[in-house]
Amino acid sequence: MKYVIILGDGMADEPIKSLEGKTPLEYAKTPVMDLLSKQGEIGIVSTIPKGMKPGSDTANLAVLGYDPKKYYSGRSPLEALSIGVPMIDSDIALRCNLVTLSEEEGISFEERTILDHSSGEIETKDSNILLNEVKAQLENERYHFYCGTSYRHCMIWKKGSVLELSQPHDHLGEKIAPYLPKNKDLLFMMKKSYDILKNHPINIERKKKGLRPGNCCWFWGAGTKPELPLFEDKFGKKGSMISAVDLLKGIAVGTGMNNIEVEGANGGLHTNYEGKARAGVKALTEDGCDFVYIHVEAPDEMGHQGSVEKKIKAIEFLDEKVVKVVKEGLDNYGEPYRILIMPDHPTPICIRTHTAEPVPYLFYDSLEKKENTWNYNEREAKASGNKVDEGQDMIIKLFSIK
Repeated sequence: MKYVIILGDGMADEPIKSLEGKTPLEYAKTPVMDLLSKQGEIGIVSTIPKGMKPGSDTANLAVLGYDPKKYYSGRSPLEALSIGVPMIDSDIALRCNLVTLSEEEGISFEERTILDHSSGEIETKDSNILLNEVKAQLENERYHFYCGTSYRHCMIWKKGSVLELSQPHDHLGEKIAPYLPKNKDLLFMMKKSYDILKNHPINIERKKKGLRPGNCCWFWGAGTKPELPLFEDKFGKKGSMISAVDLLKGIAVGTGMNNIEVEGANGGLHTNYEGKARAGVKALTEDGCDFVYIHVEAPDEMGHQGSVEKKIKAIEFLDEKVVKVVKEGLDNYGEPYRILIMPDHPTPICIRTHTAEPVPYLFYDSLEKKENTWNYNEREAKASGNKVDEGQDMIIKLFSIK
């Protein structure tokens, strides 16, 4: 038996008036997922433990079978694992986003508005040049900067503290004053990074092209070095991760799963969907892997952007270019398999950030094809009456662990 989780990050949503009261998932053309739902099971699952923030960090840990209440130590430390950042127990890792702030003349830093948490999905090459300029001017014995992927970077704070810091994607279109860190060093570095980056040649060129500049570092997601049991020891399965984002790669490093790199996978709307799917099939059929986790970031990013059209397109791409390719590849291989398809959390267009509401799941077993009439979406999943109370139980269901 082979096992696959296809995770559409932030894919769940709320009904939207312009979509005839449907969600993007319900409105999107998803013939493959709808077919699998008719031959399988749909339902809803709570991925965010009560009292915890609805983040991709906590939710993806849960979907992978790691209870966030027990294993979560912060988001940035998981990303630090991915990019090979050396951490000791007294270190604090912080996410260091390159964001876009407004650039009006004659106003203070605090009066600026956060326009984009991803600097227009900035390319890794440009982003790393900008971060290295900040690093050259601000790094010292206590604060160390590390380049990541696209707008997602890391800073290590030696003998630091775990502080409450605001997530930039929660406050798009708002003035930043209420959300700035109270720690004077972090605030100084944010202000200084804006001065360093505003007129950097890369940002001047980006603005000429109509692209968002990466003009400020934004710190958040502080946490300590994580300690996660190995996936193979925990579940008896050899697993691989396929993702474009450092968070998921870091979880894989921490749990001893294999990270599969796919050329052109970038976490955006136009990522290499087929490449991810083909890599997953190869891992299962040629490389001796038992389990593959295929993570697709695009629906979440489009939710943060507030684009209904692009979120629908991301979901349709996932169906056509990931789910279909995986299903066909495993059907051709001939060995029995199970697929679990689900989001980690909702990212509703109306608020452009995450919520902790339950999400719809789709469970398909090639050996136990059923005959249902439902399609895969939030409304019908809820109406099915199937409910899983804790996200970490989904992998138990997938593996049939008693």
